Amino acid sequence: MADLFDSLDPPRLPLAEAMRPQSIADVVGQRHLLGPGKPLALAFQSGKPHSMILWGPPGVGKTTLARLMAKAFDADFAALSAVFSGVKDIREAITQAEIARSRGRHTILFVDEVHRFNKAQQDAFLPFVEQGLVTLVGATTENPSFEVNSALLSRAAVYVLEPLGADELGELFERARAHACPELAFEDDARGRLIGFADGDARRLLNLLEQVQTAAETAGINPVTPDFIDEALSRNLRRFDKGGEAFYDQISALHKSVRGSDPDASLYWLCRMLDGGAEPLYLGRRLVRMAVEDVGLADPRALEIALNACATYERLGSPEGELALAQAAVFLACAAKSNAVYKAYNAARKFVSNDGSRPVPIHLRNAPTRLMKELGYGKAYRYAHDEPDGYAAGENYLPEGMAKPNWYEPVGRGLEAKIAEKLERLRELDKLALARAGKADISAGQGGSR
Repeated sequence: MADLFDSLDPPRLPLAEAMRPQSIADVVGQRHLLGPGKPLALAFQSGKPHSMILWGPPGVGKTTLARLMAKAFDADFAALSAVFSGVKDIREAITQAEIARSRGRHTILFVDEVHRFNKAQQDAFLPFVEQGLVTLVGATTENPSFEVNSALLSRAAVYVLEPLGADELGELFERARAHACPELAFEDDARGRLIGFADGDARRLLNLLEQVQTAAETAGINPVTPDFIDEALSRNLRRFDKGGEAFYDQISALHKSVRGSDPDASLYWLCRMLDGGAEPLYLGRRLVRMAVEDVGLADPRALEIALNACATYERLGSPEGELALAQAAVFLACAAKSNAVYKAYNAARKFVSNDGSRPVPIHLRNAPTRLMKELGYGKAYRYAHDEPDGYAAGENYLPEGMAKPNWYEPVGRGLEAKIAEKLERLRELDKLALARAGKADISAGQGGSR
């Protein structure tokens, strides 16, 4: 006798799951990692998996990439979620990996939201990663530098995944529409609006498309219009962009308006995003970034005002707290601009990443023990406060043999104009000190202080 439920259709896979890529060629976006000659593409080609941390916002392909690795490397795939798993679950996963190894199989252990594990839980992975029992693939939406302990981080490569752009979401939209509802047409503005709602999140786009498809079939709507999208989706899903451009285009416009010293344009884009439902504190964090990246030391008050604006919003909420964000945006737009520190920092980071580990000069080393003092640590150090003008003229604070890089070049605007004058005066003092010491032949690239 036939089962009562034999006639029932099997449950339909969610569109996001049905559209999950089966190879890296199917992955939309992340060309900086998956394009020809790029890091993850080379990893797939090598056939040799390595532990890694995938850092990026939701819906950009972290889980998909982990699954594709298991498939490409013909490995077992074990998944843990830090939200639901503890040390017991980790041990069970390791036990399964040991069983797999006894069968000649390697295991890729995927840990979602790895930053949610505490230090002890993260440490539990270390011996098994070191032994090669598992290849760890961690996924996180938070900066791993702060959220993943250093021991684990040192054993894994970090790859940064980016939100999908409008063109990439458009490509995904067309693929999904052809798969799920080829007969359903979308007006261009409706398509753009749906992509704008997705905010760089592929999973969200597919879920929204599925909602709209169901609503359109129920209401007998074809083609789908922008107004129907507004009606079909939740009322609290407000649009970031009424014209269909990507969310990040608007934040870019805000940033560039501030950088361009246009207070009116800055207010326009700020209000445009607030009206579209952007998270105010997200905008506050972007203002803080502008303060350090584009105003910098030309007006150090900018950072203080941006931080205070965020704190004020947290204290007052909406809509009163939004005025503090507006005030910060206008101040940043009107402030003197300098990216000197931003450029210097990037140059220093690049230099350090490509340079060897130069030893700290003896005179700059800490000497907390008797042995260190006997070895001369800190012996020749000149205490700047005891020197004329509080400056040890001619002293060198860089590693021996390292040329003076001149990374920080203050602009002639705002406070940095005065900083530039001071640094120039200190350089003159350095020259005089070196001359007195009989070192006038030393090139400008050696020694000195900033």
